[in-house]
Amino acid sequence: MASTNQINKVVEFIAVLGDLIILNLCLFGLLLFWKKVFMYLPFSCTASLMMTSLSLCYLACSASRGRVWNSREICADQLVLRVLRNIITFSVFWACIMAFSGISIISPLFFVICFFILFVVLSIYRIIIRHVLISYCAKGKHKHYAVFIGGGNNMQMLYEEMESSLASIYEVVGYFDIKPNDALSSQCSYLGSPDSFSDFMSTHLEIKHVFCSLSMEEGRYNFSIMNYCENHLFYFHGVPYVCKGFPRRIWHSMVGNMPILNLRYEPLGMMENRILKRIFDVVFSSVFLVTIFPIVYLIVGSIIKLTSPGPVLFKQIRTGLNGVDFVCYKFRSMRVNNEADSKQATVDDPRKTRFGNFLRSSNIDELPQFINVFKGEMSIVGPRPHMLAHTETYARLIDKYMVRHFIKPGVTGWAQIHGFRGETKELSQMEERVKADIWYMEHWTMLLDLYIIYKTIVNAIVGEKNAY
Repeated sequence: MASTNQINKVVEFIAVLGDLIILNLCLFGLLLFWKKVFMYLPFSCTASLMMTSLSLCYLACSASRGRVWNSREICADQLVLRVLRNIITFSVFWACIMAFSGISIISPLFFVICFFILFVVLSIYRIIIRHVLISYCAKGKHKHYAVFIGGGNNMQMLYEEMESSLASIYEVVGYFDIKPNDALSSQCSYLGSPDSFSDFMSTHLEIKHVFCSLSMEEGRYNFSIMNYCENHLFYFHGVPYVCKGFPRRIWHSMVGNMPILNLRYEPLGMMENRILKRIFDVVFSSVFLVTIFPIVYLIVGSIIKLTSPGPVLFKQIRTGLNGVDFVCYKFRSMRVNNEADSKQATVDDPRKTRFGNFLRSSNIDELPQFINVFKGEMSIVGPRPHMLAHTETYARLIDKYMVRHFIKPGVTGWAQIHGFRGETKELSQMEERVKADIWYMEHWTMLLDLYIIYKTIVNAIVGEKNAY
C-alpha cells in the first residue's frame, strides 16, 4: 500500500531525473551553439566528461534538499528560490572541483550563460511539476477512505496532518468514540460509539482503512475491532495514545522486535556519527593547536600580561555533556573579579579591559577552548556551555533547557551564528537559544557543522553586534 511519504519520494525522483535531463540538454545544446558561433571549443576535457562531472555534482548538491512537495502552502516563489540556492551551490561546487583537478574548461562566460539558462528552465519545470501534482491530487483518484476510532487530541492532530499534506492518500469519512469530541467534530463527522463500528463498516465497503487510538479505559474494544478488520480485509492502523506529555513529532526505534517511541530523532545518538564528529574534532583541533595557536597564544598572552595583572587564561567550571562539569578555557578579557562565575558580560561592562573588548568582539577569547575540544570535553560545533549558576537558574525557568546537554558543548553553534549570544536580558532570549540548540541536535549532519564553522568565520570578520 502506497503511503504519503512514498508519493513524495516518487515526485522527488521524477523531479531530480528531470533536472539531470534538463541539465545535460542545456549543456549539450549550448556546446553545439558555442561551436557553431565561435568555431572552436577551447577546453581539454571531452564533452562527455564535462556532462558526467556536472551530473554527479548536481546529484551531490541535490541529495539533502528534503521534500518540498508535501505542504499545501508551498508557493511558486519558494520553489524558484530553492532552485536558485541549489544552482548557486552546484555552480560553486563544480567550479571548485574543476579548479582543483586542473582541468581547463571553456571561458567563464559559457558557464554563466549555461547556469542562467539552467536556472530559468528548472524553475519553469518545478512549477509545472507542482501544478501537475496539485491537479492530480484535486481529482482524488489516489485517495483511500478511512475512519478513526477514538476522538482524542492525537487523532485530531493526525487528521490535521492528513489534511495539510497535499499528497495525503487518506480521506477521513468520520470517527467513532464513546462520546463526541467538539474539536474533532467540527472537522469530520461523528459516526457513533465503537459498538456500532461493525454495523457501519458492513454497509460502507468502500472504506478500507481503520485508524484506532483508544485510551486505556476504552481498550476493551481494541481486540474485537482488530479481529473484525483482519476477517473483513480492512487495513488496521494502531495510533499510539501518546499526545499528553509528548511533542508533536516523535520517532520510533526497535529493540529486537519491540517498537520503542523516542521524544526526538538524534543523529548523534548513532555511534558512527559520534565517531565521525570526534575524528573531525581531533584532527581540526590538533592541527590548530600545533600550528596557529602557539603564535596566537604568544601574541595575545603578551598583550594580556602587559595591559592587566592576572593570568593569561581564564578558567571557569561549566556544564558539559550529560550535565558533567568541566574546566573551560578562555583568554582572560576582564580584570580579576569576584563576579566572574555568576554575572554575564554586558555591553559596557566595567570589568572588561580595553584589549578584552577586542578579544570578545573578534571571538579570539574563545580559541583556547580548542584545548577542551582536543581533550574531548567539547566539540567544535555544539551548544555553548554555560556557567554553573546559569545552568541551575535556567533549568528551573525554561522548559527542556537540560536537553541541550545530551550532546557535547561547542566552541561555536547554530544559536550563535543566528545572533543568540551575549547577554540575555530577557528570559525569552535564552528560550530562543535553547530552541536553536535543540534544533541543531535533531538535525545534525557533518555538512551542517562545516556550514556553522564557515558562518562563524564570516561573522568574526564582519563583526557581530552581540559579541561583547
